[in-house]
Amino acid sequence: MSRWCKPNRRHFLKASLFAGGAALGGMGLMGRLARAGLDGVPSDRNYIFCYFRGGWDILLSLDPRDPSQFHAGNVGDTLILPGYELLDADDHIYEPFVTSSGMLVGPYIGDLADHDSKLAIVRGMSMETLTHEAGRRRFITGKAPSGLQARGSAASTWLAAGISGGEAIPNLSIQVESFNRDLPNSASALRVGNVPDLVRTLEVGPNQLGILEERQIDELLAQSAQCPSAQRSSLWQAAESSRLSAMATVEDDLASLFDFQGDGSGMSEVRDRYGIAASGGGALQTPEAQAATAVTAITSGISRVATIQVAGGLDTHYDDWTRDQGPTQERGFNAVARMVEDLESRSYGDGTTWLDHTTIIGFSEFARTALVNARGGRDHSLTGACFLIGGNIQGGQVIGASSDVAMGPTTTDLHTGMTSDAGEVINPEHVLRTLMYDAGYEEDEADFRVDPIWKLLA
Repeated sequence: MSRWCKPNRRHFLKASLFAGGAALGGMGLMGRLARAGLDGVPSDRNYIFCYFRGGWDILLSLDPRDPSQFHAGNVGDTLILPGYELLDADDHIYEPFVTSSGMLVGPYIGDLADHDSKLAIVRGMSMETLTHEAGRRRFITGKAPSGLQARGSAASTWLAAGISGGEAIPNLSIQVESFNRDLPNSASALRVGNVPDLVRTLEVGPNQLGILEERQIDELLAQSAQCPSAQRSSLWQAAESSRLSAMATVEDDLASLFDFQGDGSGMSEVRDRYGIAASGGGALQTPEAQAATAVTAITSGISRVATIQVAGGLDTHYDDWTRDQGPTQERGFNAVARMVEDLESRSYGDGTTWLDHTTIIGFSEFARTALVNARGGRDHSLTGACFLIGGNIQGGQVIGASSDVAMGPTTTDLHTGMTSDAGEVINPEHVLRTLMYDAGYEEDEADFRVDPIWKLLA
């Protein structure tokens, strides 16, 4: 394999230099950085998007039904079969339960139920597609794709463009696609496949030249940037700015912050909190490792927006639904719960915690059908749901509802969060518009053409 096949820090820095954007900011990355961004944008907002890949069964988590009211005896009328008794759960009966704040949640919501007072669930959302790629890209961008082609930039890119101000990686994405159609290059997501890939990207690569030769090249580039033609070129000056930032960033040893299996300061505590094994390469490719990475990137001042995949393999059309769907979801919800607890344990320095300044969003491309199919699984449904927690989100509430016949989307009053004939069907863009409004985009700059869900904001 060529030495150029694996990403490392040197290649990452070179790429940012030739892109001409200030993708790397060497402004003291180990502490909280000064924030720039849009006029009027809050300086203290951060966002973590958590993707549950494959289409989750919300009857098992975010949008359950009481089995005493929805069962095989009346399924012909309701077209809803929760099927809790069909789950392969070692003779344990899994059924919905009511949280301390009064929300009915499914049996596989996991430890996230312990944080229900901060949790907001959006139900009865329409995804308007049954295709994985289209549903995923609809939620990522807030726009229905053209075929399977994403239209517009990702909401994470919009957020990074608005609130970033000198971070090394303003927008980080692990195992999830991202898009930048018309925003500054510095807002584009750094996409990696897993945590080890991120570490390789941030590590200093082997020197191909001697120290003297590298110093001479640096001096030549610095002198060239001062010549009249270079001074007149905005592209040249942007490249020089990125080069200087990259040089400063190299000295910060960011890779060590994500060496969760190492002996560095606090790594044992990170492993214990998230349940990361102390050895074995596979342990750093897990939802737990991704969750730890997102929190570390945010709280270390490296990123303002992070996107991670906390669950995969949810496309359960067959009887694997009885075995895999619930436990896979639960693992993802537990990883989110660990992030909530980690952020809440960290002081922000003004009497608040990092959770008060970080919004976590959980989503999937769509939900699964309300009926079990002939193969013992569930197929794709147009209906969706999502959850939000932290930041400026008003917790302890459910926004909207799916219908009591086939769990179809319904109309919701955006001010009260209640279903209403005078309301509108919630789509992913309503959720993203809410996040962008909270981040300071008072105008609909992303052209979502919808209003925020006002009831979500505290």
